[in-house]
Amino acid sequence: MENQKASEDIKVNKIDRIRFSISFFIFALLWMSGLAIVSAVLLPQHLKDLVGASSATAIYGVLNAVTAVASLVANLLFGNFSDRTRSVLGRRTPWVIAGGVVGGISLLLVGVFSNVWAIGISYCICMFGLNMMIAPVIATLSDRIPDDMRATMSAFMSAGTTVGSSIGTMIGAKFITVQFPGFITAAILMGIAGICTVVVWPREKSSKDMPAVKGGFGELLASFKPPVKGARDFWLAFSGRTLLIFSYYMILNYQLYILESYIGQSTTVAAATISVMSVITMIVGLIGSLTSGAISDFIGRRKLPVIIASALLIIGYLLPWVMKTSFSMILFAGFAGLGYAVYGAVDQALNIDVLPSKEEAGKDLGILNIATTLGQMAGPIITSILVGVGGYNLVFPTAIVFAILACIFIQLIRSTK
Repeated sequence: MENQKASEDIKVNKIDRIRFSISFFIFALLWMSGLAIVSAVLLPQHLKDLVGASSATAIYGVLNAVTAVASLVANLLFGNFSDRTRSVLGRRTPWVIAGGVVGGISLLLVGVFSNVWAIGISYCICMFGLNMMIAPVIATLSDRIPDDMRATMSAFMSAGTTVGSSIGTMIGAKFITVQFPGFITAAILMGIAGICTVVVWPREKSSKDMPAVKGGFGELLASFKPPVKGARDFWLAFSGRTLLIFSYYMILNYQLYILESYIGQSTTVAAATISVMSVITMIVGLIGSLTSGAISDFIGRRKLPVIIASALLIIGYLLPWVMKTSFSMILFAGFAGLGYAVYGAVDQALNIDVLPSKEEAGKDLGILNIATTLGQMAGPIITSILVGVGGYNLVFPTAIVFAILACIFIQLIRSTK
């Protein structure tokens, strides 16, 4: 394929490999820590203080839905724009720096404003800034990373996200009674994510000498067209990714309610159980991300780790369904957390392998990243519907079916092993 041939021309020395590894880890760690401080702790509490507990729950749900849509649009938009950028700093670097600044300022404003509408607008702008960074960084995996180290780089990003989520939640908890310093901390972490990334990674070459993109506004609109020609494997990867993330977030986002309503724990005991689960997920996530990414690059295979990841996820979903104990949810954190980390380690490398066109990598990877947002957004919605119909006994087997289907779709891909 075109991308496989192009990847053979990419040469990276040992020092630059280390710099890329560190930069991808730092990038994910910083933006995820900043976002988690706000999304997991401070924003829900801020809304609760402003409008009361019952209204805050409804408003927070609407905010999550709206920001998910904003992320969908931004991912596609800025991936495409970075493909078309011509500057002395390269195609991706200007967007990565600017995205951090936009994301950091708007995240701070979420804590400054006391009007719900203003909070919502600022939070949506933050998602635009965040994806202004994420889309070009992921496209860099296609531009500058050879095939034999893409899973490793994907693994470092996955590890950074795992650690950042846990660290951000813990920092947010420290500021829950005095929130504004927490918002400042979150804004700084988000704001410096892009700058730190481009400082650490090897400098991107100028793109000024690349052929200019021709056409006006009509051509720009046409450039957002999803790939069709030679895109069979692309859409199989999209479907598999969406279903697998569906399955994981169906349970992950409802773990507190599962512990309380399905297992029968009190609120305080459930909170303690979730703390244990978070630590376990962080540990297995680090181990799974870093080891499976390196192994995938070493053996040159992407689909085998997906089979292993799917099996681990299925075991993680099966145990609480069968055992129905608090310990089974801790086992879920171990097995499913490890499975999701193993998948995350090869996820972006697999996505790059199925791209129909290297020239439109930013835009096409933006479409593939929509699967992540779609899964995170729709998974909990499916859970709420299933609980209303037949309780949590329907949730676990449905998640198992989604994981199996995801594995089947990805195994049908022909362009990578």
